[in-house]
Amino acid sequence: MEVEILETCKKELRTFPEEILEDFLDAVAKLKDGISLSMPLSRKMPSIGPLVAELRFRDRAGIYRVIYFIKKRDAIYMVHAFSKKTQKTPKKNLDLASKRIRRL
Repeated sequence: MEVEILETCKKELRTFPEEILEDFLDAVAKLKDGISLSMPLSRKMPSIGPLVAELRFRDRAGIYRVIYFIKKRDAIYMVHAFSKKTQKTPKKNLDLASKRIRRL
């Protein structure tokens, strides 16, 4: 399966620590190979859409998320990457991911 990372998401990923980026690339490789990811690495996000999920990473410095969208069976789109300080995902991040998915 193809994995596309939106340009805006690439810019956001550049702010992540190197160790987290390595974990992200490993998760992307698994998705490309057709491996279905689950908790604790990936969690579905039905509040945004039925085929939307987030990759979940953590280190001592913080919590990192990458929201992705599976478009039919042809591609996976990484649409938004961010760090967060609280357990709950901020509404602005959910809204931004949703807006980017609608554009696809």
